[in-house]
Amino acid sequence: MEKPTVGIVGTGIYLAEGRMSAKDISAGTNGVWTEQAIIEKLGIKQIRIPGPNDGTQEMGAKAALDCLANTGVKPETIDVILCVGEEWKEYPLTTSALYIQDRIGAVNAWGIDVQNRCCTTVTALKMAKDMLIADDEINTIMIVGGYRNGDYVDFTDKNMSMMYNLSAGAGAVLLKKNYGRNLLLGSHIIADGSLSRTAGVEIGGTANPINSENFAVARKSLRLLDPIKMKNRLNEVSMPNWYKCIDEALRKSKLTRQDIGFLAILHIKRSGHLSMVADLNLRDDQTIYLEDYGHLGQIDQILSIHLGLRSGQIKDGTVICTLAAGIGYVWAANIIKWGKA
Repeated sequence: MEKPTVGIVGTGIYLAEGRMSAKDISAGTNGVWTEQAIIEKLGIKQIRIPGPNDGTQEMGAKAALDCLANTGVKPETIDVILCVGEEWKEYPLTTSALYIQDRIGAVNAWGIDVQNRCCTTVTALKMAKDMLIADDEINTIMIVGGYRNGDYVDFTDKNMSMMYNLSAGAGAVLLKKNYGRNLLLGSHIIADGSLSRTAGVEIGGTANPINSENFAVARKSLRLLDPIKMKNRLNEVSMPNWYKCIDEALRKSKLTRQDIGFLAILHIKRSGHLSMVADLNLRDDQTIYLEDYGHLGQIDQILSIHLGLRSGQIKDGTVICTLAAGIGYVWAANIIKWGKA
């Protein structure tokens, strides 16, 4: 019996309306980073700032509703919701997938929250494909989530320049078994747990609870907990791990680097992005640099595909490589062949 295929039906996006410009970020660093350096080196023209109603769960629900509107899929036909929304949300210990299930009327779906930091969407795509193939009773899965970890960033912390780009918004993607189009092919994920506690929110967990003495700084305590170890290790392994993920995902898809037509990569500093594009022998118009959006964590790949479809950079026959990395540390890639199977 032939194995089922899994296809992407469509995407949805919600972006917070507030803006913080490169000039504003420069002011936040007290001038340590100039506006020009933020644009040219960090690759940030602006980021999105959440408004009073832009909770992580609610933004996810808005992206899910946008996805349903874009695809024409009825919410009651969704079997599973894999929520990739962040842990920083309206109410701790509530399940975001179930909030979204209720908000969009997906009355027949069960849901679960999954976490892999900025790799969560790429990881969830693999999980969704495996579930759809393995379970005869699952036919439609929505991957959805919101992100606003930028709330925790202290712009006066020089070590945090790699996270000055954190933005606010949400994304959703719908997958169907035997859809016949936009096939999700191979995936590959690499983890390095030796970096699991080199970055994170320092204050607010059981190890370092919020108290009367630290509450003022707790909300800005996303930090590099061991910056030397993290930077040295990433310099050693990050790019090789990324390329291994790409090559292994391509191998599992029976494709090569020459087949890549669009790179859906998370927002990174400008030099790293340009180096990746050059190393893969791609043109600038075969990717979208998210300098006008910032880094929406695990939503970047959904946003990149969403924008690529809208601009015509992704069309029938385009092979998409989605690429992510998340603190923890995790690297991941998967391959999508757009168009009719």
